[in-house]
Amino acid sequence: MLIAFRQSIKALRSNPVRTALTTLGIIIGISTVILVLSAGAGFRSLINGQLEAYGTNTLFIETRVPPTTKNRGAGAFANGTSRANSPVAITTLKTRDLDDVKKLNNVENDYGMVVGQKVASYRGVEKNVLFYGASASRFDIDRGTLKQGRFFTPAEDVGADQVVLLGANLAKDLFGEDDPLGQLIRVGDLNFTVIGVYNARGSLGNGEDDTLFMPLNTAQKKVLGISHLLFAIVQVKDANLAGATAEDIRSTLRHNHNITDPDKDDFFVQTQSDTLNTFNTIFNGITILLIAIAAISLIVGGVGIMNIMYVVVTERTGEIGLKKALGAKNSDILNEFLVESILVTIIGGIAGILFGALLGWLVSVIASSQGLAWTFSVPFYAIAIGFGVSAFIGILFGVLPARQAAALDPITAIQHE
Repeated sequence: MLIAFRQSIKALRSNPVRTALTTLGIIIGISTVILVLSAGAGFRSLINGQLEAYGTNTLFIETRVPPTTKNRGAGAFANGTSRANSPVAITTLKTRDLDDVKKLNNVENDYGMVVGQKVASYRGVEKNVLFYGASASRFDIDRGTLKQGRFFTPAEDVGADQVVLLGANLAKDLFGEDDPLGQLIRVGDLNFTVIGVYNARGSLGNGEDDTLFMPLNTAQKKVLGISHLLFAIVQVKDANLAGATAEDIRSTLRHNHNITDPDKDDFFVQTQSDTLNTFNTIFNGITILLIAIAAISLIVGGVGIMNIMYVVVTERTGEIGLKKALGAKNSDILNEFLVESILVTIIGGIAGILFGALLGWLVSVIASSQGLAWTFSVPFYAIAIGFGVSAFIGILFGVLPARQAAALDPITAIQHE
């Protein structure tokens, strides 16, 4: 095997251009696999970071049109349209529901939210923004930090004061380099005093960085003219009991809303684990699709290697005959050409792993420059897959040319020369 290895190295070095072109398909396929798996690890770190921004021990409640009704949808907005463009507005989730939820044994705290869309303006600069109304208890749960200013107080919430907190991007769009604290901005038809600016959170799509927050009662009574909630966040004491607590919340809300059939729930409750599983399911499907596309490149590369090895066998027919005439066994010839095929794919695999890692790093740099909490990593299993697939392709597509070389008759081979 050592002799076969040395001879294979010599053969590859004798024609470096052909060797490089032969490995190109393997390099592209392996680098694509590494890129996909590296990006997947970064994406998961991003999602985990986004979920942890709300605390790892939180559950989400959202109103929805019951799935069994004619107008089914995921959730309803304050203006009467759901996420599925349903004309039905769900108005049953109230602050008193959260008061009852807070009495459950494993519930630490909670807060309700509403959402709407208005034009925010300051000195002629206008921007169509999404705004959230939330109770002051939000700041005891949410992990967002302020760049400057303060949060609004429970008294300001109860009094429906016209104060707002701005996302990092929105503050920059409206005020540029000026200090926004204490300034009045126009939201719809009302004036609001800016009391705080959030640090950039890097949410997917820069969601919260482009929004503003106001007290819940202000949003309900003065802006939207409603008395119900659209969302709620619940903080639990023991995250290990989140699933059981979610079921307790469902029972409480069904009792308050006079619902006897779970299929007619006008809300849904989701744990952090449920949210993460949803993202993982979606991303795993995308990953499988991309790896399948990369596999096509690997197959094409493998066929290319097999074709080149057939050419090599033809070129070295006389050499094979001379070796067999001098006592080389069929297994010796088989090993020589099989090792050469495997070496070609291993070289392509190493180059593909390095190139894929470089692409993954570039993706992380671009994502970080956009404010996303993206962590660069190349999982060990990705490297193992790269080496394993390379060796497998070398064996799979190299064995036929190697067997052909080993089966050559020495007399015929010598005469060919």
